[in-house]
This record gives sequence, structure tokens and C-alpha cells, in this order.
Amino acid sequence: MPEGLTHLDPLGRARMVDVTPKEPTHRRAVARATVFMRPGTASLIAHGAVTKGDVLAVARVAGIQAAKRTSDLIPLCHPLLVGSVFVNFRIEDGHIEVEASVDTVDRTGVEMEALTAASVAALTIYDMCKSVDRDMTIGDVALWEKTGGRSGVYRRESPGQNP
Repeated sequence: MPEGLTHLDPLGRARMVDVTPKEPTHRRAVARATVFMRPGTASLIAHGAVTKGDVLAVARVAGIQAAKRTSDLIPLCHPLLVGSVFVNFRIEDGHIEVEASVDTVDRTGVEMEALTAASVAALTIYDMCKSVDRDMTIGDVALWEKTGGRSGVYRRESPGQNP
């Protein structure tokens, strides 16, 4: 069995890692995703002119809801008491950057919750705007920061950095 594969038992079967011996600590994660689109689509969103409604308000709520439901979507992810979720957006000419920040006081980190929040918010933007721009793409989904826990602090240094 390869070293470091914590989600496999000694027989190679999938398992949930036992975090019960750990002490709860404050943990935070920030993730980002980008929705690439035509400049006109970004302008419609910025001006609240998409016929389905306030795209960013709906995407924000979708991201928050997704963070809270992450363990329902990712089989070996622990259910956590999510303390807070913030989802924010930066609108540019040809894209919207989604940033999700998740905090908890628990025994394991919230990286998956932040990544799920950013991804679902991006998917919601796509869903609400697909009638005006089917060429949109979603990309650059990445963890940007993580604090707390045994492994300490992680911060991505640049968009192209692979940890």
C-alpha cells in the first residue's frame, strides 16, 4: 500500500479518516473559481439586466448552501459545523471571479467546503446566463488559502502555482 493514502484502509478499501482523536481548532479556507464569458454577458450581470434575475445574489446563496452540503456530495468528506461562509465576486470584461471563504471550529479542515462553494456559485452563474451565452466556461478552480490544523498555513503564490 502506498504511503500517505489516508482514505484507504490496510486492505486498500475506501474509508473515512478517523478525526475523533483530534482537538477542534479554528480552521479557514479560501477557494476561487472563474467563469469566462463574453464581455457583454459580464456587463449584463453587472447591470442586473439578466432576465432570470439577480445572478450574483442567487449564486451567492447557492455557494453558501453548497458549502453546508459538501459532505452529502463528496463521499469521504466529514460533515462539519460550518461557522461562516462568504461568497464574493469580482466582475471583469470577460470573466467573473468567484471567491468563497469558509470558517469552522472543528477537527478537520474546510478546504472541500470552500472549493464546493466556489464551484457551485460558478455553476449557478452559468445556469442563470446560459440563455445569453452558451460559450461560457468554468475554470481555475483552486484552493488559495488554508489556515488551522496540523499542517498549518497554506497560501497559493500565483495563479499558475501547483502545490
